[in-house]
Amino acid sequence: MLEKMSVINLERVIEDFESMTRDAEMVQRETLRKILEENGNAEYLMNLGLGGRTDIQSFKAHIPMVTHGDLEHYIQRITDGDSSPILTGKPITIISLSSGTTQGKPKYVPFNDELIDSTMQIYCTSFAFRNREYPIGCGKALQFVYSSKQFKTKGGLDAGTATTNVFRSSQYKSTMRAMQSQCCSPDEVIFGPDFHQSLYCHLLCGLLFWEEVQFVASTFAHSIVDAFRTFELVMEELCDDIRTGVLSNRIADPSIREAISKLLRPNPQLADLIHEKCSGLINWYGLIPTLFPNAKYIYGIMTGSMEPYLGKLRHYAGDLLLVSADYGSSEGWIGANVNPKLPPEQATFAVLPNIGYFEFIPLKEAGGDVEPAPVGLTEVEVGEEYEIVITNFAGYLSSRKVNAIGPLELRVLRRGTFKRILDHYLGLGGAVSQFKTPRCVGPSNNTVLQILCSSVVGSYFSSAF
Repeated sequence: MLEKMSVINLERVIEDFESMTRDAEMVQRETLRKILEENGNAEYLMNLGLGGRTDIQSFKAHIPMVTHGDLEHYIQRITDGDSSPILTGKPITIISLSSGTTQGKPKYVPFNDELIDSTMQIYCTSFAFRNREYPIGCGKALQFVYSSKQFKTKGGLDAGTATTNVFRSSQYKSTMRAMQSQCCSPDEVIFGPDFHQSLYCHLLCGLLFWEEVQFVASTFAHSIVDAFRTFELVMEELCDDIRTGVLSNRIADPSIREAISKLLRPNPQLADLIHEKCSGLINWYGLIPTLFPNAKYIYGIMTGSMEPYLGKLRHYAGDLLLVSADYGSSEGWIGANVNPKLPPEQATFAVLPNIGYFEFIPLKEAGGDVEPAPVGLTEVEVGEEYEIVITNFAGYLSSRKVNAIGPLELRVLRRGTFKRILDHYLGLGGAVSQFKTPRCVGPSNNTVLQILCSSVVGSYFSSAF
């Protein structure tokens, strides 16, 4: 467990990573053996006739590739309180919720200590490589992180988004301290009940610790863009709070008010400095390094559906580096960014072979009635595209089905449409830290489809078909 960590030996982390990846095939074999051994008494594996075997050949012969939907009835029994070994050998006590941006409702995903450990390993690995290139001092991180409320399932299990479960863990806090990446904001802001109040206070705390901020981060790039768009609107109010030492009335939550009041003191000099700095900007270009001159980079997931936000993020960043964060999903982490010097559009991720067992379905053969046979981590070919199948310590095995698509239709949407979608998910109890702009909206996601369809201002069909 990583919760006892006090100081990270960065060179040791890099050495361990390079040692693992030099013999990834052996590590993958050992990881699968450990997963199957720890979960050998689970009902799911026993029903499939694995019989305690832990080798790759037996695993592939007996365990089919499945989607989340195939396991849903097992997961439902767990959330309803069945503590018998269903998918895992040990009882599951925490459930994670996916963002729900595709199907309109979150998926329930088993969550355990092993997933926390793999999360911390990913964080430490990418930090070690990142800090080797861009060392940070003993300061703070302006982190726009948000936790949704946990709730109890029918069976009494704690449930929350994956990010919520991570942020609430003791390992997360100790790892952030060891990485010299403690958040500017107190816990009351991170775990606040209202996103808008938390965002305002994140900005305020960042300004109070402006000289100590070493980097600016959030889970996803859009959260950083949204934060500084908000800053444009509330800059005068933030300066008033700092000038008078009195928190704005827009912050209504008592616990947040109490926590921030402990940090806030009248500081007219700082308020004037912030106002002067911002007044000298042209269209807010370079806002982030102007406010936080000691920041080394901006960090968050910037690939995939986050790429459309890079233009605005670069506008706020000016000459400050953008570093893309790691690659994962609600089901588990996959790879770390060990080459932080690459721009986000060219980011690559190295799979950590000891955090799960990974298989890859070749896309060039997909599309027929029979899904092509997956290959192992060390059998992939450079230049080919694959869908990833994950088997992790929480009992998952998932893959996506690939179908042919018809002629492309491009629909131009009214400005602010995706903000409406974000507000919709927040209204359902989701967390901004978990939200990803939908790349695919299924027919069951009726509300989001209605938002999209009602916001169309132009439609164009491809003539290539």
